[in-house]
Amino acid sequence: MCRNIRTLYNFEPPATEEEIQAAALQFVRKLSGFNKPSQANAAAFEQGVREVAQAARRLMASLTTSAEPRNREVEAAKAKERGRKRFGRT
Repeated sequence: MCRNIRTLYNFEPPATEEEIQAAALQFVRKLSGFNKPSQANAAAFEQGVREVAQAARRLMASLTTSAEPRNREVEAAKAKERGRKRFGRT
């Protein structure tokens, strides 16, 4: 999976439209192999991003969980600590 695509479900506050769009863009980039498509492929690329974002919104709306929502700041701090340990940064 693309490292830039982050988990969006079960956070408080919920994922924003910008986060959903960014994840959809990264997913389509990964699938297509294009960072920026040619003019000939731009319409198909943008349609793909729209459809993936729409599917992501539907998926997140239909999921249920009994787990407590995760806190974005706490999860970001955990990720930063994992990176510090992994790459030896202080």
